[in-house]
Amino acid sequence: VQLQASGGGLAQPGGSLRLSCAASAIIFDTMAWYRQSPGKQRELVAGITTSRRTVYADSVKGRFTISRDGAKNTLYLEMNSLKPEDTAVYYCNAGGRPGRDTDSFRAGSYWGQGTLVTVSS
Repeated sequence: VQLQASGGGLAQPGGSLRLSCAASAIIFDTMAWYRQSPGKQRELVAGITTSRRTVYADSVKGRFTISRDGAKNTLYLEMNSLKPEDTAVYYCNAGGRPGRDTDSFRAGSYWGQGTLVTVSS
């Protein structure tokens, strides 16, 4: 199983970026985006199930949108109104266990390689 993430880059504060994660072979019920900033633990950004149930970190609610295309087996993260504190390496994840909130959401065993998002003027 491979997860291939893409779409990171440099954006100005208030700008937008769209991340993609293509999954090979298996369709996972639960997929998610995590991020990790220097000196911080990896944190859940957003998760989604095949039934389109979603969960978001409070820090990105109203700004980020997670979605998936079943036909392409691809996960997306639309990021709007970006802030400098969104700067991090973003990882896609698959095979986890969904939860009602970020505290109960559990990451799966499959990780993409990470894509760097830098928000700076």
